[in-house]
Amino acid sequence: MVHAKSWTLKKHFEGSPTHSNFELKTVELPSLKNGEVLLEALFLTVDPYMRVAAKRLKEGDMMMGQQVARVVESKNSAFPAGTVVVAFSGWTTHSVSDGKDLEKLPAEWPDTLPVSLALGTVGMTGLTAYFGLLDICGVKGGETVMVNAAAGAVGSVVGQIAKLKGCKVVGAAGSDEKLAYLKKLGYDVAFNYKTVESLEETLKKASPDGYDCYFDNVGGEFSNIVIPQMKKFGRIAVCGAISTYNSTCPPPPGPPPENIIYQQLRLEGFIVTRWQGEVRQKALKDLLKWVIEGKIQYHEYIIEGFENMPATFMGMLKGDNLGKTIVKV
Repeated sequence: MVHAKSWTLKKHFEGSPTHSNFELKTVELPSLKNGEVLLEALFLTVDPYMRVAAKRLKEGDMMMGQQVARVVESKNSAFPAGTVVVAFSGWTTHSVSDGKDLEKLPAEWPDTLPVSLALGTVGMTGLTAYFGLLDICGVKGGETVMVNAAAGAVGSVVGQIAKLKGCKVVGAAGSDEKLAYLKKLGYDVAFNYKTVESLEETLKKASPDGYDCYFDNVGGEFSNIVIPQMKKFGRIAVCGAISTYNSTCPPPPGPPPENIIYQQLRLEGFIVTRWQGEVRQKALKDLLKWVIEGKIQYHEYIIEGFENMPATFMGMLKGDNLGKTIVKV
């Protein structure tokens, strides 16, 4: 019999997560039925959305999330043993699946590319950047794009796609190491929001004419300063609000309504699961092609050891990571 180790939510978060919020459990998995496969996790992802989504869990439930896994035993001809898949199995080392929600890597995936990228740049975070920028913002060449958390898993891809489309890109990050990375990625202007004297003045200097598109991963007070600097008919893709996720205080007031009204701004929140089927497959092919061609660079922040899932999650929420945070089992 196979025993799976799983991280569960022992106690709902109040403020910043701590180790006491999690509990490691071991369960015995049942034998496979016809049509099922046994998966062994290779790489797992931790993402900011988990901080919010955990509110919907009951205490004792397993933490949610994607993983890249290998089929180690199969009673499903579509997924023979050895097949590598992306699965939404949660924080667990082993799981049983009926195959319906499993996704194989694209046929064009080269052996030289790490399979962990299917959790990041050629996976959920890459797709989030792709659809948020191209569909929600509808960005066009010659426009100016502002991205915060710009060295993170989503933001780093947003900036590079914007450059591919012929935009001027301004990015904010929280350390000098991250600034150096943004310059390497080709950001036109990059600044450390923690050390600038005035965020408002820094944004004005970076683009005196304002911003056509704002890709927001941070929310809170940061957005209140950006939104008044949007150009008329500007578009705002609200992807995340990581600055507020661990806060126990009421959120700051929103941006002045007159800015949104008189600048005729469009502000839209989105979740990447909106895009399915052919459009999703085309986006994955585009992302994979750009990575293979070297037009999109990637950086993975990899922590080894399944036992480190909670610590890695907490570190990601504090901004420890450069690029996509991954746990290697």
